[in-house]
Amino acid sequence: MTMNEDVPLDEQGEVARQFLVGLLDQFDAGGSDVQIRQVDEETVELAITGEDLGLLIGPKGATLQAVQELTRTVVQRQTGGHNGRLLVDVAGYREKRKAALERFAQEVAEEVLSTATRRVLEPMQPADRKIVHDLINTIDGVTTTSEGEEPRRRVVILPSG
Repeated sequence: MTMNEDVPLDEQGEVARQFLVGLLDQFDAGGSDVQIRQVDEETVELAITGEDLGLLIGPKGATLQAVQELTRTVVQRQTGGHNGRLLVDVAGYREKRKAALERFAQEVAEEVLSTATRRVLEPMQPADRKIVHDLINTIDGVTTTSEGEEPRRRVVILPSG
């Protein structure tokens, strides 16, 4: 198998699911479950549900991000697949985080519109920045840019026009 071969997403998802089940066993998270959900043609989400999973999320989702990267690495090494995207979610954290970020970005956008003053947000993970950029792009009168270098890269919301 070549390292650039396309591996079916369902196969990658199953390898990822097996890895996560083993990880949950190591964390002694009995009663937890890992479901595979095809998001679109290029994306598979592995949703972990159960009790007391906060340890797998960590502060601001940092542990979840690490678990996702580790899962991707394991899948790439075991399958050779580099196509498609694997997302890992724990206890619906990503949806809750997205909703909270969108509410926050909406509030900041309203402030920028009323004061005509740019606002620099705290550093964020790339996925969180994308949520903010995507939401702000739907609001007339404001725009976004990113500044800084990883891991301190941040979104700037500013008046447009």
